[in-house]
Amino acid sequence: MSVSCNISHENNQVVISINERFDFSLHQQFRDSYSQCLDQQLNYVLDLSETDYMDSSALGMILLLKDHVDLHASQLVIRKPSDTVNKILEIAQFHRLMTIEH
Repeated sequence: MSVSCNISHENNQVVISINERFDFSLHQQFRDSYSQCLDQQLNYVLDLSETDYMDSSALGMILLLKDHVDLHASQLVIRKPSDTVNKILEIAQFHRLMTIEH
């Protein structure tokens, strides 16, 4: 389980990637990945293409990220969630809150 964060000023985006499981054990690592980024011009991408499990605490962490983005950035996009993760996002109706790219 890991969180990686890549900031590209050329593309004006922060890409946060989650590998394997997205659960409460990643809370601090996930929060650290975006909390220092306060650039108003950056778009955030949460890449869930390598995430095979997500629990309710992960949904809460995504909402905290969305709050951060709403205050400090342009937009948040969830990129390529796996089928399992996408079902969880659909049940939670996250498509109403942010863009989900398949």
